[in-house]
Amino acid sequence: MHPSASAIPDFYYALFAFYEPALTILGFIGAVYDPETTHNTQAPWPADNPPPASLPKASIVTVIQLAHVCALMGVVNFFVLTAVRKHLSTQLAIQEKIIFALMTPLLMGDSMHLFVTLWALGDKRWDISQWSPMLWTTIVLGFSLMIPRIMWHLGIWRYVDTRDRPEVDVTTNEKK
Repeated sequence: MHPSASAIPDFYYALFAFYEPALTILGFIGAVYDPETTHNTQAPWPADNPPPASLPKASIVTVIQLAHVCALMGVVNFFVLTAVRKHLSTQLAIQEKIIFALMTPLLMGDSMHLFVTLWALGDKRWDISQWSPMLWTTIVLGFSLMIPRIMWHLGIWRYVDTRDRPEVDVTTNEKK
């Protein structure tokens, strides 16, 4: 496949400007609608220590705030990527630099989110038969965003200025 003439071609744009915001907004709506279930399904509960019948207000606020921050990051993706595609469509090197500045902390966040999720499970982290559907969703959807972000950083299916920039003959000022 030839690299795209964009640092954020359609594949990545659809994924990070639509799919990711949709996931984060739906997660926020779910947390607002039912913060207790959102909280209680994040990880398996020991049989001898079930989830609380009701959560303290501080826990409910924390769950909703966390979901809001996730939704906000998804919305930021949409606006930044849309602006870059629209206003920098002819300035691919700048496009790439701005998207790099967005994708790098998001990739770090993806990695830390998966690491911290597994770390927090303690010695039960690899007992996948006990994982809740929400935990499975967290892991699978996390990888569904992290792997394409890694691909973007590797320059797969996109414009990479150092690789794809047209060569200019300095004596004639013509592109080769």
